[in-house]
Amino acid sequence: MINIVDGCYRKGISIRFLENGLSTEGTMGKMVIQILAAVAEAERERILERTNDGRIAAMAAGVKFGRKPHPATSSVLSLIEQGLSIKSIQDKTGISRATYFRLKKS
Repeated sequence: MINIVDGCYRKGISIRFLENGLSTEGTMGKMVIQILAAVAEAERERILERTNDGRIAAMAAGVKFGRKPHPATSSVLSLIEQGLSIKSIQDKTGISRATYFRLKKS
């Protein structure tokens, strides 16, 4: 945001935020916008830190992330091991071609 405001300022363009009444006109306006942008950036970094700390704590507690496995995964793997065709496995389990090939690859 600071780069955008600076670029506009150099071209003689002033930005006026209608909702807040802030403006980049003059040096005081530019300074206020830069301070607010710096505070917003610091807050964003704090949010990321807290999110990462929470994710690490959840992983340590054994929480699994990501999508749950397809309910028919174990039966599909056993049918693949038996050498059945993709069509017959799809008919028996209702899985998609993409799921079949992903499971076959693993």
